[in-house]
Amino acid sequence: MARSPFDPLTRIASPAAVATNARTHEKEVLFCFVMSVVLVTGGSRGIGAATARLAGERGYAVGVNYRVNRAAADAVVADIERSGGRAIALAGDVSSEPDVVRLFEAVDARLGPLTALVNNAGVLEQQTRVEHIDADRLRRIFATNVDGAFLCAREAVRRMSTVHGGAGGAIVNVSSRAAQLGAPGEYVDYAASKGALDALTIGLAREVAAEGIRVNAVRAGIIYSDIHASGGEPGRVDRLGPTLPMRRGGHPIEVARAILWLLSDEASYSTGTFIDVAGGR
Repeated sequence: MARSPFDPLTRIASPAAVATNARTHEKEVLFCFVMSVVLVTGGSRGIGAATARLAGERGYAVGVNYRVNRAAADAVVADIERSGGRAIALAGDVSSEPDVVRLFEAVDARLGPLTALVNNAGVLEQQTRVEHIDADRLRRIFATNVDGAFLCAREAVRRMSTVHGGAGGAIVNVSSRAAQLGAPGEYVDYAASKGALDALTIGLAREVAAEGIRVNAVRAGIIYSDIHASGGEPGRVDRLGPTLPMRRGGHPIEVARAILWLLSDEASYSTGTFIDVAGGR
């Protein structure tokens, strides 16, 4: 078996081998720099903000997407820049197809070729039973949580797929344990939207696996985030946390670490799979 010129068992590398390896290393460094661009949708708060900050720490140029709260997105960008990273805030409502197209074009122009997408943007509404849910509420939930994820995935595939001249990449969808548990009496519509996201994860993963793109998901559990206030119960994590096997709620950074692992080369043979970050729930 041929050895690398820098194999530990090879005492001396020839000058030609050293030069060749140096040129290869330069190309690899340039490749990694160009390819380390991630877009985090819903990146101004909660899990999205924690993911954006961690991605910045780990060398990604980060597109921090927000819908209305520019100040929160700017704060995330500032945190990344203070730690020596590169980031930009990008307005856009993922439920709007024209907004999604503009969002990805902005990433192209301002950060460079996309290699990673975190489909994190999601919404829920006031806790209620199915008998009180109307069509307008369903449209709002599914427009962001499902339509938005599909549209963003579409744009990412168009850029990353080797079929389209891309160099590959990774997509992580931020799902929820509610997709499997159903969220009865609270958010069955939200749970259903996350179930659709799980189906997208599996189908798209198999569709683009041979095109250099890995697609995985993280199912978050009871996590400290202001999304619970949107449902009318800001203290929901404190109520439910002690009932979990781990006896506590989770923190956004704990979900972010799983997301960054799935984006990384350490997960190079993982696609169409899920990590539950839910304290055993």
